[in-house]
Amino acid sequence: MKYIYLLSLAVLALSCNTSEEKKNNDAQEKVEVIQVKVPTINLEEANRLAQLPIHCIQTEYPNKLNQTIGSDSDLKSPQDLHPAFYGCFDWHSAVHGHWSLVSLLRQYPNLENADEIKGMLLENLSEQHIKVEVAYFFEKYNATYERTYGWAWLLKLTEELHKWNDPISKELESNLQPLTDLIVEKYVDFIPKLNYPIRVGEHPNTAFGLSFAYDYAKTLGNEQLQSLIEQRAKAFYMTDAGCPLSWEPSGFDFLSPCFEEAALMKRVLQKEDFKAWLSDFLPQLEDENFTLETGKVSDRTDGKLVHLDGVNFSRAWSLNEIAKGLPEYNHLKNIANQHINYSLPSIVGDNYEGGHWLGSFAIYALNSIERD
Repeated sequence: MKYIYLLSLAVLALSCNTSEEKKNNDAQEKVEVIQVKVPTINLEEANRLAQLPIHCIQTEYPNKLNQTIGSDSDLKSPQDLHPAFYGCFDWHSAVHGHWSLVSLLRQYPNLENADEIKGMLLENLSEQHIKVEVAYFFEKYNATYERTYGWAWLLKLTEELHKWNDPISKELESNLQPLTDLIVEKYVDFIPKLNYPIRVGEHPNTAFGLSFAYDYAKTLGNEQLQSLIEQRAKAFYMTDAGCPLSWEPSGFDFLSPCFEEAALMKRVLQKEDFKAWLSDFLPQLEDENFTLETGKVSDRTDGKLVHLDGVNFSRAWSLNEIAKGLPEYNHLKNIANQHINYSLPSIVGDNYEGGHWLGSFAIYALNSIERD
């Protein structure tokens, strides 16, 4: 009997120790998630961010033309080649610089220098200037110019003008319409020919280009473009699983291949279909303790290294899109806020290498935050 009693005590002690060890292990496994401040865009912040495109949409040099030269006759100044979008270092940055100003004016009609900004928009996006921009795409070597990153931002600009309730918005949208129509035609022609998606973290990323085009198609009611994007997105990505998030970001990324793809599929799939797809594609996002380190910029005077500020903003808008309407993924919003908070303080008053484009990324990321 004494033996049995001692054995029972030993079993009980062992059980207690095992239980205590389990508690300790669980405590070690649980990651402390710090809730960060939700970044805001108010009139003061809007005025600060507006300075970036104001100072670049009519600044011709420095300029990277990305031009294929066919003959001496192609050697013209940026403003001669692109009278609407000659500023901000390159064509696509000029396009989304205009989008930035329209977006800020639409949200904050009392923006400082509002009349001056409207004058700049009317001057740059004149009917005649857009005719020259359209003609550029019909020249021998220019059919694929800015495919599809610049195309995507052009449609985003048109979408923003369409949503802006201001006396000049319809004039600007009308002036831009020939170029908008051309870009839509180019999407419709190109997407079926693309047999494989482009998964890089820079300009040609297919998921990014399709996401912005899809937003335009939904807002403007272009059912042909919307249906085509839905079909191609599913063909490209529906069977994807286990996206290698640990490989991101690459040194020059300003887009996240994994998150941009997920944000596109959130747009084109029904809710339950998307949840099932995401569970295979990025299963780690289901964990409330999931964390993601921000992209770290070592030198903001380097035009390529500063791309990592962009990846922080684009991760944020993708994460917010993924979490929208899915309460079980609300923890992703805190990660999005962390990424915005890391890069936002550094983009104004910094070098032109980042300032000429990062403002647009910051504004789009801030716009992606759902407000109560």
